[in-house]
Amino acid sequence: MPATALAGAIRAKKLSPVELVRAVYRRLHETNERINAFCTLTEENATKAAKQAENAVMRGDRLGSLHGLPVSIKDLLFTLGVRTMSGSRTRENYVPDENAPAVAKVLAAGGILIGKTTTPEFGFKAVTDSPLTGITRNPWNVGKTAGGSSGGAGAAVAAGLGPLALGTDGAGSIRIPASFNGILGLKPSYGRVAVYPPNSVPFLSHVGPMTRTVRDAALLLGVIAGPDERDLLSLPADPTDYLAACEGGIRGLRVAWSPALGYAKVDGEVAGITELAARSFEKTLGCQVEVADPGFESQHSSFATLWTMSYALRFRALLPEWGSRMDQDLVRLIKGAARFGPSDFAEALARRSALWHTTREFFARFELLLLPTLPVPAFAAGRNAPEGMTGTPGPLPPFPDWLPFTYPWNLTGQPAATVPCGFTKQGLPVGLQIVGRRFADATVLRAAAAFEDAHPWAHKWPTL
Repeated sequence: MPATALAGAIRAKKLSPVELVRAVYRRLHETNERINAFCTLTEENATKAAKQAENAVMRGDRLGSLHGLPVSIKDLLFTLGVRTMSGSRTRENYVPDENAPAVAKVLAAGGILIGKTTTPEFGFKAVTDSPLTGITRNPWNVGKTAGGSSGGAGAAVAAGLGPLALGTDGAGSIRIPASFNGILGLKPSYGRVAVYPPNSVPFLSHVGPMTRTVRDAALLLGVIAGPDERDLLSLPADPTDYLAACEGGIRGLRVAWSPALGYAKVDGEVAGITELAARSFEKTLGCQVEVADPGFESQHSSFATLWTMSYALRFRALLPEWGSRMDQDLVRLIKGAARFGPSDFAEALARRSALWHTTREFFARFELLLLPTLPVPAFAAGRNAPEGMTGTPGPLPPFPDWLPFTYPWNLTGQPAATVPCGFTKQGLPVGLQIVGRRFADATVLRAAAAFEDAHPWAHKWPTL
């Protein structure tokens, strides 16, 4: 059942939060060993919280919108009294003394923390494996990667280990695993959800929902959206009802379809599946669809500069003591910052401003942009990139070559969602990305919901 239906059943006293939490853990204990989605479980505390939630229902207390619903939290986000390892041996025993803003709001709305989901070390790469927590695998094919860096969250939701998950996205880290695992992933507008502690690259980082349905994501976004004084750049409170915004359809919207952003290479199956999905926006949903590229070139260089220099500044002090026990790709990335000069960071920021100017003009013509979420389906677990992809020369691992469609929207801060739109011949999910105008989260959700209503996917499950 989707979270929206579960919430209704709990309110109607047709479902006990205790029964629900027990069912999730039963499934989790049967499944997690095969996919490695969770690195820390909070079963005892969750069971207690579920009993308290059940008592509140029976007393007739006022209930929050997530009352009694199991929620998983990516292991980069602080959880009070529950260890937050960030996929790193350097923090294996770290227990925060506060909750991240989104976590605090989830718990205040009645959500029940069931555990922390896996991430690569400090979330630095687009697949989920780390020296501390190992490899996270795709429920649709355990020989394939779950993507990253919110790979544990994506695998968990896809496998039925709870209906709601919180992920983070600095370059596609919500949308990549959501696409690979066949679920909904939303990167909200920058600042829509307060971020704390600051990410390694603060002005690229977003927190958002990963769910099986669009309306579940809207439900969760409605809870976690809003400012927090710990995040200087968080947006003011917005009265938008994101669940209500999912209704009404998108007939008449001006929509652009870009098969490759004008410069990327896309796998043939992925290209065909996503093009059919884009066509349905015109044929089925009533939009005005035009093939059009935004007009910017690859942002790899500026992105690599900002990412590498930021990670190096944040973590270079760890190398003397911990370098041999860290992910060696992360160590190489940190050391790679030595190739940059003092003006390179400023130049990358200037190119980011130029990117926004071009993008702003494009979105004055179109209300939505459709494009593949990723140019490839999930590849072998344990790799950073598909076999044969050597990557662009530079300090970064080769993964940016296979995510050209995600990180531009971190640079611009626009809302972007990925929706499942089909499967390859090998049975691997493919995602279609929907990008909206700045701050138009409600429009992105409405478009995603309209597509889901026309092409439902939540009834499809991996056979674990």
